[in-house]
Amino acid sequence: MENLKSNPNSHLTAKDRAYLSFPAKILFNKNLLLGDVLDFGCGFGKDVKLLKEKGVKIEGYDNYYFPEYPAKKYDTILCFYVLNVLLPEEQAIVLMELSQLVKPSGKVYIAVRRDLQYEGFRIHKIHQKQTYQCNVILHSKSYFKNENCEIYEYQHYNQLNRNHNPDCPFCNPDAERELIVESATSFALYDRFPVSNGHALIIPKRHCDDYFELNFKEQASCIFMLNKVKDIIKNRFEPDGFNIGINIGEKAGQTVNHVHIHLIPRYDGDVENPRGGVRCVIPDKKDY
Repeated sequence: MENLKSNPNSHLTAKDRAYLSFPAKILFNKNLLLGDVLDFGCGFGKDVKLLKEKGVKIEGYDNYYFPEYPAKKYDTILCFYVLNVLLPEEQAIVLMELSQLVKPSGKVYIAVRRDLQYEGFRIHKIHQKQTYQCNVILHSKSYFKNENCEIYEYQHYNQLNRNHNPDCPFCNPDAERELIVESATSFALYDRFPVSNGHALIIPKRHCDDYFELNFKEQASCIFMLNKVKDIIKNRFEPDGFNIGINIGEKAGQTVNHVHIHLIPRYDGDVENPRGGVRCVIPDKKDY
């Protein structure tokens, strides 16, 4: 993860035990561990071992203990008590990774602690090293909650049934479109009418027509996701450059009244003369 230098000991919070974790018991007993299952942030891998013994087709990944990154998509993903020990930037990275690893029809179950009395860095009682902990609230469906634990059920944003702003294509994205990546606040899709291979849109989940009216958290989420989508497109399409643009208002060419950032890959020879880049929105001003 990108922020390991400032939070290097998150792996020390993993617990060694001989029994299934509480969230794993609930989901197993409810027959929710379907198809190919991934335990993301599995720590020492105890849930993986014990669920395998119960016939679950499960694999484990942990950034520290089992660092071989998954090479496929899964029907069900578990992520238990991982977000509570990560800084906000790390949490966003994990949520985006989960959205990439789950199949469009799949579900992710994210368990977070609800019994934390102290947030921030502290000295771990056993390891005597500084570790971080925080409370986490997500906007996904709450499947289970008690005084100690809450389990969220996540599905791709475009797989959910919503009646909010029914005429907005970004409040109700087509379930058949490929979702590139998603976080708690924003998501990314490939443009329905791309101007180049890999043309992507980064979209805040809240319905808002003006980028400058988004709050700081929403703007930061979009820009953070922009960096992630750039890496995905770079690996998949190998472009030679990028244009980034936001249309704000009808006179600036905005046709959908929901904020969206265009990330447009550029390729050698795609236009006769690329000089001016985004200045070409006013063709007579592109050369200077």
